[in-house]
Amino acid sequence: MSELAQYNIHEAKTQLSRIIDRVEHGEIVIISRAGHPVAKVVPLPAVRRRTGWGSLSGQIAWSDDWDSPETNEAIADDFGMPS
Repeated sequence: MSELAQYNIHEAKTQLSRIIDRVEHGEIVIISRAGHPVAKVVPLPAVRRRTGWGSLSGQIAWSDDWDSPETNEAIADDFGMPS
């Protein structure tokens, strides 16, 4: 494992943009006070992007009776609800 980048507080203040750039590229950075590590800056997990409305269009099919009284009654029975 490679050594983690370490900055003292003064360096971290003056080089915050550089630290953020390193973290965005997957590095972990340690911030120290008087030579003692006090904070760790780590990348956040990647956010999954949705492809947008209708992204499942054409991939889901419903039966013709999906909302029939019989189907609704069967679902109510499955959940112990009065029909």
